[in-house]
Amino acid sequence: MKLLRKHRDWLMIVIAILAIPFIFYFVQRPDYGAMRSDKFARMYDRNVSMLEAQQTLRLLTLAQALGMSDFVQTLTAGAGQNPNQTAVQFIVNLLVLRHEAARLGIRPGYAEIAGVVRTLPAFQGDSGFDMKKFTDFAQNALAPMGLAEEHVEQLVRDQLSLNQIKQLLAAGVTVPKGELDVNFQRGHDTLFVTIIRFQSADLSKDIQIGDEEVQKHYDAHKAELKTDEKRKVEFVSLALTDEEKKLTGKERIEALQKLSDRATDFTQALLEKGADFSHAAEKLKLPVHETGEFTKAEPDPQLKVDAQLGDAAFKLSAQEPNSDPIQVADGFYILHLAGNTEARPLALEEAKPKIVETIKKSKARELMSTKAAEVVQQLREAKQSGQPLEAAIQKSGVKAEKVPPFSLIEEEKPKSQDKEPKKNEPADLPAIKQAVAFLNPGETSDFFPAGENGFIAVLEKREPLADANAAEKKAAYEKRLLDNKRRIVFMEWLRDRGQAAGLQFQKG
Repeated sequence: MKLLRKHRDWLMIVIAILAIPFIFYFVQRPDYGAMRSDKFARMYDRNVSMLEAQQTLRLLTLAQALGMSDFVQTLTAGAGQNPNQTAVQFIVNLLVLRHEAARLGIRPGYAEIAGVVRTLPAFQGDSGFDMKKFTDFAQNALAPMGLAEEHVEQLVRDQLSLNQIKQLLAAGVTVPKGELDVNFQRGHDTLFVTIIRFQSADLSKDIQIGDEEVQKHYDAHKAELKTDEKRKVEFVSLALTDEEKKLTGKERIEALQKLSDRATDFTQALLEKGADFSHAAEKLKLPVHETGEFTKAEPDPQLKVDAQLGDAAFKLSAQEPNSDPIQVADGFYILHLAGNTEARPLALEEAKPKIVETIKKSKARELMSTKAAEVVQQLREAKQSGQPLEAAIQKSGVKAEKVPPFSLIEEEKPKSQDKEPKKNEPADLPAIKQAVAFLNPGETSDFFPAGENGFIAVLEKREPLADANAAEKKAAYEKRLLDNKRRIVFMEWLRDRGQAAGLQFQKG
């Protein structure tokens, strides 16, 4: 931090601010699945300790707080909504990024780092950099979270290194004019589509299942035919009051942090030898609630505030009957296993209704697929013979549905120009777009399954884009296409470099 020691004003700029999105990583123990003990992983022929992983994880919180969304999204792409997967991916990719930046000799200078720090979104006010915003966070959040001034410098250096590597990789990425023209036209043409739907329920009602089929299915799947396992739990809920739920920003953070502290105190009390869930709750004046028996597929109504509560209940065991604090939108839950009814094998008569339903659905899907294939063949033969589409559909004995005209790529509208959804627009329009994306006018798609049902689609015609702003749209499309290609190149590079690191997670 030579630059910051030399210029005390810059010291204030690069002290970290820590905000909420992942604050509770420091309350709950990170759940890394199979990872145990003090070892997180092995990379580059060295062990990465759990302590190092947790310290790296804090930078994820810091990056979120600083508004470095593009940086975070790049290093966590593909992790989905699971916070533990996001955490693990960020840790691994950041270690890979730092190793590769050092290997390539990339090391941004202090002046460059300081310039970026001054532009971070978290520090911006109406007139640019806002020292008061920075000071408030720096004084109240940095030290309690165990971070120091150099962590912001490290994080900004990582972002600059990432950007430089992206630029190096992007140098050879281009979009050929022919590819651009074809993709732009295909994406922006107006499509006129007719679909024919197939419902498995229409076919299953006439299917009869004999006792011999039921017995055969039962014998083949006996190990899988069981009652649902049931659980009953006690739980403590620490929630914001109705007034606190209205809070935003720092005030909401502080209210949630108080709840997280109480949740931590409770879980610590449960770790004491001979601790009892109800007695520990009573000492801390926390009311204990109890559910009835419930299955994993249908959690108790009291646990439906968040899907992860039901999942957490089925991770409890006699050896580990208490959960860690589980963060929900407005507080925390701590669960205790109060009862467990194990799944048992079903007798034939008990399993029969489920077996009959399973066989019926299977046969209905087969009939639906066969019927759809026949219709596809009839429509394709009709096209070759020059028969009109309407006549061919009528002859096949199916019902057609015209979809309102659409384009594969819908232009985003400013909020001020938002329009009402198109009337009669089908809910499965994305699937229909996928089915017709590469069809030529007059062609019929293959059967497209959609859950228990499905459809086939006929592309009647295409109308080219007629727009005075078509040139501007094409330029914007080219930029998006080029950006996507560059992103794919970088992600492939990152994946390859991760494999070269010899990544191995430590398992207990």
